[in-house]
Amino acid sequence: MSIISCHECGIASDVDSLKAGEQARCPRCHCHLLGADRDPVQGPICYALASLIAFIASLAYPFMSFSIQGLSQQISLYQAAEVLANFNNNTLSVLLIFSVLVLPAIYLVCLLYLYSCISNTVLKNRTQNLQKRILKILSRIKPWLMVDVFLIGVLVSLVKIAALADVSMGISFWAFAIFTCLMVKTVSTADLYWVWQQLFPVSADDNDKISGQCFQDNTHLACHVCGLVHTYSEHTHDCNRCSAKLHRFEPGQNLQVVWALLFASVVFYLPANLYPMMYTSSLGNSQGSTILGGVIELWELGDYPVALVILFASIMIPIAKMISLSYLYWHAQRVHSMPVAESYRFLKLYRITEFIGRWSMIDIFVVAILVALVQIDGLMAIYPGPAALYFAAVVIFTMLSAMTFDSRMMWR
Repeated sequence: MSIISCHECGIASDVDSLKAGEQARCPRCHCHLLGADRDPVQGPICYALASLIAFIASLAYPFMSFSIQGLSQQISLYQAAEVLANFNNNTLSVLLIFSVLVLPAIYLVCLLYLYSCISNTVLKNRTQNLQKRILKILSRIKPWLMVDVFLIGVLVSLVKIAALADVSMGISFWAFAIFTCLMVKTVSTADLYWVWQQLFPVSADDNDKISGQCFQDNTHLACHVCGLVHTYSEHTHDCNRCSAKLHRFEPGQNLQVVWALLFASVVFYLPANLYPMMYTSSLGNSQGSTILGGVIELWELGDYPVALVILFASIMIPIAKMISLSYLYWHAQRVHSMPVAESYRFLKLYRITEFIGRWSMIDIFVVAILVALVQIDGLMAIYPGPAALYFAAVVIFTMLSAMTFDSRMMWR
């Protein structure tokens, strides 16, 4: 039996050993606490290994090709980031490389190593410090894995390019589509808290008195990295298992940080919509296209579903997220007590807001694909506009604001 403190509402709960396929959820807010897969070790290993094979295949072959009037252009997956760097958009190039290529590869390799340690006692006992470092890294990079968002961005760019010329998909594209499906399944199957428990089990004997207590009442401290629960003490500053800094319940300080991050996203949102997202050059004539202009263009071409996707992902979702977060933060700094039903309603709004934020990155990936693919000298070319960097900043700052917000303020 272990004690788990819910990171969304703050109540500590006893969790017994789970059978295969069972899940433990918070009794108050129904947040996922712990899961036991039907094949908890071999399952994630198989999915991660298959994902890694598909990932390597997606880099080894041509990704897409573009042809118009007898001229053609072909790109590989990593060339999309390389072309952005050539146009002095190093920030966007690094963002694309890390969120789509580097971080997913690191996640898969590290996950395979950790699950191998679970099944190999000798390896498990010899490299404990390395295992802790890897687990801490995985918990931080998990929100920034955007292979699924990138795939949707590729599909949207296909519709835009199809209106200009002939497009064909290479072997790499289909390998990447398979990799995306396997990657999503791998992330959903691997439970990092369960891995912590398997590699570094901690007895719950000293924590029996914490069960049923609230984090907000300063009865315990919960590590945000490994989930280990500590008895509250003014002298306890670091986690006993992973050495991460323990955060106390400080609503005022947390709200200052999240408000600052949200305000930064609002500041960047204005130029992101006023400046062109990309420039299209055809036979010497160059024309800029804003986010809204791109939506209107797709609508006029009859691509209504894609126009709606861009409208919601790039315009409606960022606005809705900023409004929702402002509403949550404003309410959090004024609430002193709240019925459970109302707290749960606010928590559902927060969960939805946090989930949809990353999908606004679709437009950035669309620009990356179009810029990399449509480069036919003297006939047609697409260049990134200044709005691309501003819009990426909007997405990043809203994500950071939502992830930093302590939702336990809604359960005082």
